[in-house]
Amino acid sequence: MRRFLLFALVLGVFARLSAQTFTVSFPAARSAKPLDGRVLLLLSNDPGDEPRMQIDDTPRSQMVFGTTVDGWKPGTPLTVTDAADGYPVRKLSDVPPGDYTVQVVLNLYETFYRGNGTTVKMAPDRGEGQHWNLAPGNLMSKPRKIHIGPGAPAVSVQLDEVIPPITPEPDTKYVRHIRIQSELLTKFWGAPMFLSAIVMVPEGFDTHVDARYPLMIFHDHFASSFNDFRETPPDANLKPDYSERFHLAGYNRIQQQEAYKNYQQWIAPGTPRVLIVKLQHANPFYDDSYAVNSANVGPYGDAIETELVPAIEQKFRGIGQGWARFLYGGSTGGWESIAVQMFYPEHYNGAFIACPDPVDFHAYMTTNLYKDDNMFFLPGANKRVEQPAMRDYLGHTLISVRDNVAYEAALGDHGRSGEQFDIWQAVFSPVGKDGYPQSIFDKQTGAIDHKTAEYWRQHYDLNAILQRDWTKLGPKLQGKLHLYVGSDDTYFLNDAVYLMEDFLKQTGTPGHGVPYDGEVKYGPRAEHCWNGDPTKPNAYSRLHYNQMYLPQIIERMEKTAPKGADLTSWRY
Repeated sequence: MRRFLLFALVLGVFARLSAQTFTVSFPAARSAKPLDGRVLLLLSNDPGDEPRMQIDDTPRSQMVFGTTVDGWKPGTPLTVTDAADGYPVRKLSDVPPGDYTVQVVLNLYETFYRGNGTTVKMAPDRGEGQHWNLAPGNLMSKPRKIHIGPGAPAVSVQLDEVIPPITPEPDTKYVRHIRIQSELLTKFWGAPMFLSAIVMVPEGFDTHVDARYPLMIFHDHFASSFNDFRETPPDANLKPDYSERFHLAGYNRIQQQEAYKNYQQWIAPGTPRVLIVKLQHANPFYDDSYAVNSANVGPYGDAIETELVPAIEQKFRGIGQGWARFLYGGSTGGWESIAVQMFYPEHYNGAFIACPDPVDFHAYMTTNLYKDDNMFFLPGANKRVEQPAMRDYLGHTLISVRDNVAYEAALGDHGRSGEQFDIWQAVFSPVGKDGYPQSIFDKQTGAIDHKTAEYWRQHYDLNAILQRDWTKLGPKLQGKLHLYVGSDDTYFLNDAVYLMEDFLKQTGTPGHGVPYDGEVKYGPRAEHCWNGDPTKPNAYSRLHYNQMYLPQIIERMEKTAPKGADLTSWRY
């Protein structure tokens, strides 16, 4: 046995010592100037697609190894070593021997000299919604087959291709676009910054020129169109796919079918004529700003409320008053809907909040940021229990917090991954000494910084803010908060909603101000992102956001509109 173990150890050392090296370079034809960015070396044993399309936080993910470059000169080889951050394999030398497809992408950074005096290098959004594998201008190599193992030759990769520009979506009869330069964000970032929106206009918009319309903002991740709206019947020749998320065959066909139903309902007589808006506010940190003011991301809340929304209502004839504006959305959009309603309480008349990101940091997914000491592990008397970040509908762990953080670390350091934990940190944290967001926890050890957590509590713990300010906020929010979440939410987001509900139930009792007069509902056994419809499974209800809250919205407007308000011009 001892001889066998010694032999295995020697083999392992030999395999590491004899593993081939990886070098990467780019030609001057692609850039004559030195470049900054994140080099992402990708390895895949799945021939189904390019490696750059196979990196994610699910068990299906292929391998990525990331390293940051500053002033990388054309024609200069860069050796990718074990110092690169790897996921799901931590070190390049630990990749098992075998046949792989290799591809490399350079996610380009630009230097921002920000108005707060800090200088940061970030990947600006280039119209794709902060997806490094799709970002126009990023350099990449052609995928090619290689072998990894003892005696295999060194691998040299040329970044001789570039991701092409994105063709803008054209306006249609029902779907229009608007884009403005934000003065507030341009001043903050020290470079031109833009806000955009996709606007679904009602039937008769171009002929009923005297009508003024209520505004409904559908908060979501970055979207280039209304994917749940289709003016033509479903494609009879569409090859059916399978949805792992919903365990449904032919889900692509279902999506087309439901999108066409949405169109038919939109143009039908009797449908309330309103404006539905999806905001586009991708930024150097993420595909979405969280629609609030932030020390790191910028004054997106004020920019949206004082620059973009007025521009939308002016161009598309919105009523332009708080009683006729509403918010809804799920996940990130759910958090935004309640946060915007709270931070700008008189700008909107109601928020329909589905599966929101953590609304109480006592339940930051599976962690209590105020009492727990570590994000990765639950400590026991003689062991540590690894904490999950995602589960399936049967409760199986799909990724741990530690692995989820490693995934983000591979994509970018200094909070530049463009992923979930990093954007929460960017939005909620103060600026760190290096100009990047102050870390809420150590990405290597998981140790939580409780001083930073206290900053989060004061500024962005929505339940803490409600409790602290209910005397002032309560009268402005009465009847406006509607929360929905599945009891088995994939990301454990229901736990924070339970805590918020505990407080909301107290409102209206002696010493707790006015009653909130809203609702909190749970979908039994429902995953992310249940949105409050008990009559349809989540796979279907998520395709009908733009219709499902309309009856409550109309009723709310009729009850609360001020005397003389326009309740008729848009009812044709």
